[in-house]
Amino acid sequence: MVWSLKQREILGSIYQTLADMQQVHPLMFRYSYRRRKPRRFTPDSLMDLTLDLPCRCPRCGEGIFKMNSNWKTTKVLGLLMLANVLIYVVVEVSRSYGQSRDNRGKLTPKKFWKKPEVSPAYWNRVQNRLDDIYYLPLANGSEAPQDFRGIPRWLNRTSPCKPDSRVKTEIEDFKSLPQRFQDFLLYMGCRSYPLITDAPNVCSEPPYLLLAVKSIAAHFDRRQAIRESWGRAGILDGRRIATVFLLGSMVATDHFPNLSDMVKHEVALYGDVLQWDYRDSFFNLTLKEVLFLEWFGTHCGSAKYVFKGDDDVFVNTRHMLAYLGNFSVSKTQDLFVGDVISNAGPHRTRHLKYYIPESVFRGVYPPYAGGGGYLYSGNLGLRLRTISRLVTLYPIDDVYTGMCLKRLGLVPEKHKGFNTFDIDEKHRENPCAYKSLILVHPRSPQDMIKIWSWINDPEAKCYIAPTTQAKGGMRRNKSK
Repeated sequence: MVWSLKQREILGSIYQTLADMQQVHPLMFRYSYRRRKPRRFTPDSLMDLTLDLPCRCPRCGEGIFKMNSNWKTTKVLGLLMLANVLIYVVVEVSRSYGQSRDNRGKLTPKKFWKKPEVSPAYWNRVQNRLDDIYYLPLANGSEAPQDFRGIPRWLNRTSPCKPDSRVKTEIEDFKSLPQRFQDFLLYMGCRSYPLITDAPNVCSEPPYLLLAVKSIAAHFDRRQAIRESWGRAGILDGRRIATVFLLGSMVATDHFPNLSDMVKHEVALYGDVLQWDYRDSFFNLTLKEVLFLEWFGTHCGSAKYVFKGDDDVFVNTRHMLAYLGNFSVSKTQDLFVGDVISNAGPHRTRHLKYYIPESVFRGVYPPYAGGGGYLYSGNLGLRLRTISRLVTLYPIDDVYTGMCLKRLGLVPEKHKGFNTFDIDEKHRENPCAYKSLILVHPRSPQDMIKIWSWINDPEAKCYIAPTTQAKGGMRRNKSK
């Protein structure tokens, strides 16, 4: 068999590869080089070959060499070479397929370093800057490390807080916005306000359930009705209940009468009013939220559960306690239930109460519980306090709370016992209808006292529908 120079080189490399792949020691191949004088020898290895040294072909002048072997040896060699080639092909195909599966769905961006998009909406820009600087060592409600720098400026401000005039130049249509928006935006960075009246004894004994009710100074009748009905402090069904009312200041520019002396008298009588020195308005309900969370973390963080709602709702406190009794406290660390609103966004109709201009906010709202009332665990309340420091104030308080929950990777759980949009009119005078509810909105002070008497009437026998469908917790948000 005559081989060309190129064929000889290829065959030599195959021999070496074959030895490497089979982990055969090279000495198992015995090469016998000779000149063109043919002679025979006895093979004594797995594969002994006699190779001629290159010589000159007298006819073509090319280097050649000869390989002398018997037919069985050549056949074995061919089969081994074919088997190794097949093994090599199978291994390479398998490896390439595995890499393609690992990379499936992973697209390499055309441009890794790209300029971030700047939102035309003012709130979005402020929040993006906040995320860039402080994002997010407190995302899971943990305390900031000692070397954590750049505490948001609103945590260091004290009253009187001065308006931020830079807002006027950062929002193109600032002058055309309604006055309530101008006021909110000018003071959006203010969060530290002094406490005018405190309630130091509300949580002197750790409550099982803390009822925090949003109110204003003029609503004395509502607060009194709550004290005499569903918000009565003390022991109820073996659980300690504490109630606190959340107020701001009523200023003359809003045409309210001076009720400060009446509030002082109320405080002296009941000791359950928290009042801060800020302007009490609809857009400042978010400010009331964060101020309460700060107070809660400092003075009442041992409460097992917190209900937060308006002063025009009726709450079936007994049913709420029965619902919480279905679960152990350790199983409800992420509890946040209410009348949840999903797939919502800002209203763009100017005359609506919840109108939000495009120059202020763009995007969709996270799921949130209607601000009429919702229930959450004390543990989660402490985490909301921490994370709220890294979420820019938003004009609508219940949406803001949904934003904070989203930062924590949580989604509020809908509970059919919360009816923030009332119940069917045909059931409103039916005492039994309220025994299976947790919250209904709205109700007058007179309605609160009447319904509470119905619920506590021992002769009224109504079936209370089970309310364990919320499973005592929250589902984790998988798209953070």
